[in-house]
Amino acid sequence: MKMISMSRNKTQVWILLLILMLKVNSMNAQPDKDRKWTLSPQQQSIASIAALTATGDMQNLPLQLNAGLDAGLTIEETKEILVQLYAYAGFPRSLNAIGTLMSVVEKRKANGIKDKQGKVGTANKNTVDKYEQGRKVLEQLTKTQQSKPAPGFGEFAPRIDAFLKEHLFADIFESHVLTMQQRELVTISALASMTGVESQLQSHVKMGTNIGITENELADVAKLIEKFINRTQANTLRKAISKHVTPVIEPDMMVRISEIGIVPEFLNEYNAILKEESSASVEKEPGVIAIFPMSTKEQPTQIRIVEIYADSAAYQSHLKTPHFQHYKTTTLKMVKSLKLVDMNSLDQQTMLGIFKKLK
Repeated sequence: MKMISMSRNKTQVWILLLILMLKVNSMNAQPDKDRKWTLSPQQQSIASIAALTATGDMQNLPLQLNAGLDAGLTIEETKEILVQLYAYAGFPRSLNAIGTLMSVVEKRKANGIKDKQGKVGTANKNTVDKYEQGRKVLEQLTKTQQSKPAPGFGEFAPRIDAFLKEHLFADIFESHVLTMQQRELVTISALASMTGVESQLQSHVKMGTNIGITENELADVAKLIEKFINRTQANTLRKAISKHVTPVIEPDMMVRISEIGIVPEFLNEYNAILKEESSASVEKEPGVIAIFPMSTKEQPTQIRIVEIYADSAAYQSHLKTPHFQHYKTTTLKMVKSLKLVDMNSLDQQTMLGIFKKLK
């Protein structure tokens, strides 16, 4: 009895730690639907495509590529977004996104959708000094004089300064497939989606506002980042434009442990249905943070499910979903006992850092 008690205590401690693990950083929380969009549908697509490409989300990128083409982006404009992003997110993610675009265009063509090809970008072969060309473009964006070389990093690593001026702000920017505003929208959206680049994000926010991107448009970008990436990253952009950040953890966040006893002969069937339902809930429902099923070692028929919902509304919405209703009706005969235990977090401030080492 003492051994069983110790084991139960360990399980309870582990469960409490798991409760502190909020997959809030990927909760894809719903943006404010009441506020009208300042960004046009095309601009929204540019931002969404850039964010998903920068984070390597090839699962959700096709839908946004389709949305962008439906909104009137040409094939060449969409390609140019992905080409530009290699300078910020790297060749692998840029190439993966271009491959995804190829598949999307082919499927649309097979379905009889005729997308506009658009104008093709051309290189200026008459430019003698690429560095000077890029330096002038950067001056136009920053509204400040650019030294040669750039102070600090440019003096320490002249080659990176040359690549920045000659390639990014000369070779890439000289293609007029996208406007400067569109290019900065791409860059800001990408940087806002990535971790550890707050300094560069701040610089490009200033460049964007210098060439006419408004604060409301940037606030819209933050809404899109919250929807497609996560709330924490959206808040990095909100901070950069001095907007109120949205709390990552809702005041009425709901944490529950379901203690379920299963009839032994139904255990395998129940586990299969539970696995399908929990996966569908986390994948399809923005407000479902985690549904984590476990069983006790001593008694596999004793199931424990840690459930975390963004708020009470998310939980009520979850109960009405087809996948939960299917789970409920098909497992009713399999359940011998059920106890729902609502929990309170003891330290919300440490939630986001509890399981960092598991990444």
